[in-house]
This record gives sequence, structure tokens and C-alpha cells, in this order.
Amino acid sequence: VQSFTFCASSHPITYLGATPIFIDSEPNSWNMDPELLEKAILDRKSKTGKYPKAIVPVALYGMPYDCDKIMAISDKYGIPVIEDAAEGCGSRWKGQVLGTFGKFGVLSFNGNKMITTSGGGALICRDAESKNNIMWYATQARDAYPYYQHTAIGYNYRMSNICAGIGRGQMTILNDHIEHHKHVQTLYKALLKDVEGIVLHEAPSADYDSNYWLCTITLDESLKIRGQENAYKEVIRTAVGGAAGVIHMVDNPTTDCQPNENVEALRVFMFSKKIEARPVWKPMHKQPVYKNAPAYVNGVSEALFKVGICLPAGPYVTDEDVRYIVDCIKEAIVK
Repeated sequence: VQSFTFCASSHPITYLGATPIFIDSEPNSWNMDPELLEKAILDRKSKTGKYPKAIVPVALYGMPYDCDKIMAISDKYGIPVIEDAAEGCGSRWKGQVLGTFGKFGVLSFNGNKMITTSGGGALICRDAESKNNIMWYATQARDAYPYYQHTAIGYNYRMSNICAGIGRGQMTILNDHIEHHKHVQTLYKALLKDVEGIVLHEAPSADYDSNYWLCTITLDESLKIRGQENAYKEVIRTAVGGAAGVIHMVDNPTTDCQPNENVEALRVFMFSKKIEARPVWKPMHKQPVYKNAPAYVNGVSEALFKVGICLPAGPYVTDEDVRYIVDCIKEAIVK
């Protein structure tokens, strides 16, 4: 499973009693490095006598992974691909929609995604047999008797009809939302092109057709931001970003793997301007909960975590908002 991602990519593996094997990223797409993936597969086989059970690439912030190389590795070793396209709804690789390459594809309809059912998501299956088997497990795995009999442990993972109805309506505006996100990305590119020390993350080539669910930038380490001298001086008391729920309080404001001080200073400065900007995902192989999990790393995701930050890009972000956001970034930079 990709390391540079949200915990939802790896936690289901742990829920099932399996062990996640973390794979670092390639520098251009920020997604799973196919060369490291194959190295990990061969190394696990030599150490355990078994191949991994699945390959889980992630469409980070909507950017496609290299489907050609990953699927070739899948075919070579007979390991199924489960696409985590939660952030990549509508993104395409060489014109084909993400989630339709592997054995299964996973989409998210959380409140902050391209379209929403308020929560939950969708599973893309290749055939009716797979779909029926999945739905059997998703509805308590009941056997065909006039009473409840179970020969397997099932779950209650159905989406309610109300949420599904909202989702069907949302599907009709998916393309409009994708077009808007791409427009916001283009506007950020135009407005940030002359801002020294700021680089907008873009698709490496025409093969990568991202929905740009979030627009992300990296900050040069030498860039100075207002308030940078106060970064990480105080412990955070509230969750950063969105409806994050209850958080676990900590005693120390720093960890051994965190964004650079100028990134944290920019986050704080933007928040003072009523703009929510967040650090990029902390790599899973650097999360304390996964400290003992095998990881095949090249330093890419850790380096990006130090310098990356996400900017607003949702359907309510107007051109005027983007100009205000970029003006605030410029204001934050110490000349």
C-alpha cells in the first residue's frame, strides 16, 4: 500500500489482521513508485515465502498513479490491485477512469470529496459475481433460510437509500465539479507562476488526467514566512481542518517528522486570513501506529511532507477567492 496517503488506505488492512507493507512515492506523480513496488514484492517473497495479498495504489489529491506499470506488475506476479481512488473520482489514466483498472476500485463520497452522499462511498466491481459476493458480506452474510443463519462473518456496510439518492443526484454534476477544480488549478498556476519559492504540483504528462481534488504547492526551504520564528512553539489545542472530531491531546508540539517551519507558519498565517490550508499527508510509514510495519522507502514522501501544503479548491471556491488566497500567500512571504 502507498505510504504517502491518508490512514484510510492502510487501516482496513490492519482491521483484517493483515500487515500493511508501505511503498514510497515517485517524485513526479507523488504516487506509488512501481520500481519500489516490485522490489518490495520480491523481498517479501524471499523473507516470508509468500507474495503480498493485494496492491493498493492511491490517487493522491486526485493525481493518477502509473496504471500501466502497476497493472503490469500485478499481472506478472498474480497479485490483484485494489485502487484507492477515494480522492480520484473522475480522474483518468490515458483516458480511462480510475477505479476500473484493478480487481476493485474504491471511491469516496465524503463531505469534502468531488461529489458527496454526506459520507460513505462506492466500490467498483468488474463483474456481477464479485458484486454479489461483496454485497453478501456487506449485508451481514446471511444464508438462504427463512431465519438468520451465518456461515461467514458479515458486516453492515450498506449505504442508506437516502444517501444513495443524494449520490445519484450528485453524479449528474460530477463533470461540472471536475471542470471547476481543473479551472481552479489553472488559475493558481497563472497567479503563482512568478512567485519565487513556490511550486504548484502539476500532472507529469498528458497521461495523468487529474481531477485536482486539491491543489497543492511546495515551498522552497529557504523561503521566509511571517511568524516563522514562532512555528511549533505551542501545542495545538484543536483539530486542524474540517470536522475532525475528537483529538488526542499531546504534550510536545513537535515530532521527528513534520513540515518545515515555513510551511507551518504559512498555515497559521493563512488561517489568520480565514483561509484553511493544510499540510500534505504525513507518510504512513512515519506514523507511530505503524512504526513496526515493513516499509520500502526512497525519501520522496518524507521530503514532500516537509515542504508541501494544500490549498482550497472546492466547488464554492470562486476566482475571486483564488486571487485572495494567492494575494495572502504573497503577503505572507518575507522579502
